[in-house]
Amino acid sequence: MSAPARSTIPISRPNLGLEEAAAAREAILSGWVTQGPRVAAFEEAFADFVGARRARAVSSCTTALHLALHALGVGPGDEVVTVSHSFIATANVVRQIGAVPVFVDVDPRTYNIDPSRIDAAITERTKVLMPVHQMGLPCDLPAILDIASRRGLPVVEDAACAIGSAIRVGDRLERVGRPHGTVACFSFHPRKLVTTGDGGMLTTNDPELDRRFQLLRQHGMSVSDTARHAAAAVVFEEYPVVGFNYRMTDIQAAIGLVQLDRLPEMLRARARIAARYGAALATIRGLEPPSVPDYAVPNFQSYPVRVTAEFPMSRDQLMRALLDRGIGTRRGIMNAHQEPAYRDLATGPLPVSERARDEVVLLPCFDSLSEDDQNHVIDVLGELASRDRENP
Repeated sequence: MSAPARSTIPISRPNLGLEEAAAAREAILSGWVTQGPRVAAFEEAFADFVGARRARAVSSCTTALHLALHALGVGPGDEVVTVSHSFIATANVVRQIGAVPVFVDVDPRTYNIDPSRIDAAITERTKVLMPVHQMGLPCDLPAILDIASRRGLPVVEDAACAIGSAIRVGDRLERVGRPHGTVACFSFHPRKLVTTGDGGMLTTNDPELDRRFQLLRQHGMSVSDTARHAAAAVVFEEYPVVGFNYRMTDIQAAIGLVQLDRLPEMLRARARIAARYGAALATIRGLEPPSVPDYAVPNFQSYPVRVTAEFPMSRDQLMRALLDRGIGTRRGIMNAHQEPAYRDLATGPLPVSERARDEVVLLPCFDSLSEDDQNHVIDVLGELASRDRENP
């Protein structure tokens, strides 16, 4: 009798279980399912974890980025210096607010914004610097913040993937989201370590920005639902500004609180997987593991591997061969400027970003990835590396 076929190893899998289901059930049965006390508790726990003074939950990281830019006064005619090499939402929020994204190429080792190229991208119309902590690997924030300080610009960190990552500041490590810039924005999409199905969070140390986030995320309503329901007298709200419906629900926040408790073990598990991959790839010619600078501790939200000319097949051929052997992968991070929606945007050359998109493959990396599945990925990579280039 033949052995049962191996099921495909996914690129990622959220770590959700009975505790999250119980927390969601409790929230549903409480009768308070929209933004309420559990959202407030999640915000407090999140702020405490990253070391921020304030955190505000919203419906996604996209809405978090949009709120950050809106609250900082970015609008039509302004420019935001960022990267093309990121999920399309990074560029989309800039356009949605009426501004123009100015793309800077990335560092070939980290796939993050190259600080040495930022100054040349800044003009009199630049309103914000928006670096991305790509795939959970922190940017060179000290260099970016030095430029921002010198040029008098706020920094909005797109930290969608970076929950749990850390940056070395002097002789100590500090979590991404402390924040080190003006605002940091996180995602709770299922591809991220902490998920609430979808959702986002803004962290800031600026009390005025925090007040604006609270106001703007709920239609500009002057009195929160919790305050109105707890009031001993009749309370009528006002709407002093035009706001948005960017709320997180209490059901999501209840799940997020459980996920946040799981996060330390998630981080340890992913670090172990990354170490095993790194040790194996060191022996496989033509595959380059991710580079981690001394200043950064990544969460390994994704595990990117560059396929070089020394490997006996192209990146796309490798992805096909891995899928045929039950291993799911993804291509390198997309570039907004290469998508049809951005063909009208004039950009300078971005050769490093384009090579990264075309040469990088993302391997399965999630905290419940079994040792057997890790071994399968490593063994198949070794087998494919030994093939004759002429007959891949």
